[in-house]
Amino acid sequence: MMESSVSVCPVPSEQQPINEYQELKESWFYSWATLEVGSYGTKIAWVWGWSWLVAGPIAAASFAPMKATGKFFLFGAAIAGLLMTLVLLRLYLGWWYVRSRLVNPTVFYEESGWYDGQTWIKPIEVLTRDRLLVTYQVQPILRRLVRTFAILAAIFSIGCIVWVFL
Repeated sequence: MMESSVSVCPVPSEQQPINEYQELKESWFYSWATLEVGSYGTKIAWVWGWSWLVAGPIAAASFAPMKATGKFFLFGAAIAGLLMTLVLLRLYLGWWYVRSRLVNPTVFYEESGWYDGQTWIKPIEVLTRDRLLVTYQVQPILRRLVRTFAILAAIFSIGCIVWVFL
């Protein structure tokens, strides 16, 4: 029986793209992007709500809540949205990194430290498996995050239009 090239992979286990994907999928933070739509929305809403701990005082210092309630709320919502965008950007960058490691036909890895980097060329079956994983698992996550950014941009644009009329 022929031995699979996966078993002779010289890349340390924690640096193999498939294991990096698995670790990301199981992590507390990065797994948010893999949740059902309702749970994902709830997590994002919680981030936005907690961002008001920073946004509220800044908005109150800029616009008196009793005198300019609309501007106070819109400004605070924009700041909270910006903080939420930073969290979503971190999610996106983590998934993008794993995507690029899976799609790339070579894997750069370090055997014992930064000074001895090596490159391993993936055999065709490993490359095919990784690219299928990207197509059916990672790309939908990245599309969801891009849609979320688009929704945030639309909400921010609507807020800007409302601001003009206040």
